[in-house]
Amino acid sequence: MTTNLPFRTLKRATDSAIRKRPQPKRAHLVQSSTFTTSLRLRVEEDVDPADRPRWQQTPKAMVAPVPTNFKREHMTFKVNESQEKLDEVYVRILGAGGDRLLPEEVKWLAITHKSFDHGRRGFNDRLAYFGKRVVDLQTSLALLTAPDPEIQNSSNPQLDEFGRTPFQHHSLNGLDKLTESAKAKELDKSRLAQLAESYGLAKVIRWKPKNTRNLAGSGIDVVLAHTIYAIVGAITLQNGGEIGNRIVKDRVLNPLGL
Repeated sequence: MTTNLPFRTLKRATDSAIRKRPQPKRAHLVQSSTFTTSLRLRVEEDVDPADRPRWQQTPKAMVAPVPTNFKREHMTFKVNESQEKLDEVYVRILGAGGDRLLPEEVKWLAITHKSFDHGRRGFNDRLAYFGKRVVDLQTSLALLTAPDPEIQNSSNPQLDEFGRTPFQHHSLNGLDKLTESAKAKELDKSRLAQLAESYGLAKVIRWKPKNTRNLAGSGIDVVLAHTIYAIVGAITLQNGGEIGNRIVKDRVLNPLGL
C-alpha cells in the first residue's frame, strides 16, 4: 500500500537526509610565493613540510601508475638540475646581480619548455607571450630612431617608376621600418638562438627534444628564442617596466645590432 505524503513533508525529509550525508574533505589552495604558478593543491591532512617545490619534481597526482612507453636511447635527454649553473647563466644574461632579480621558482619556470615532463611542472608559455610584446615594442622604437644611411648619404631623392619625386618629410623617415617583415627580420629565431647560445642558455633550458641526436631538427632554435622572451616577461612582471625595457635594450637588442 502506498502512502501519499504531502509535498512539503517529502521535501523536509529529503533536505534532512542531505544535511546528514558525510561531506568529502576538501582541498585548499595554498600560495607558496607571490607568483601565480606556485599555487598548489594540498589536502588538510598528511601535509609533509619537507615536500620539494613543484619545479623540482612531478606532482604525485599526475604520475601514471604504469609507464605508457619504453625508453629508447635516442629519447633519453638529461637536463640541468644545478641551481649554481642556472644562476651563472642569469648573470651572463642580465648582468651583475642578475641571479637575484627573480625568485628561485620563477627562474626555473622561465627556462622550462612545455615539452619537459609533459608540462606537469609548469612551463613558460605565458611569460614568453608577455615578454614578446615587450621586445616587439622596444624593437619598433629602436627601428624608428635608428638612422637611415640611404637618406643621409643620398643627395638626390629616388624617383618612382613614373619619374616622379615622392613626398619626403623628416617625420616620416623610417616609417617603413615598422612593418611586420622588418621586425621579423631583426627578431628572427635563428638570431635570437645565437644570442641565447652566447649566453650559455642552451645548457640550462629544460625541454624534451624529439630526437636527442638532432637538436636542430627537434626545434632548439624555437625553444631558445621562446626562452629569451620568457625571461624578459618574468623580469618585467617581477621588477617593473623600467627595468624590463632596459634589459631588452642592453641585453637583447644591442647585441643584435639595434
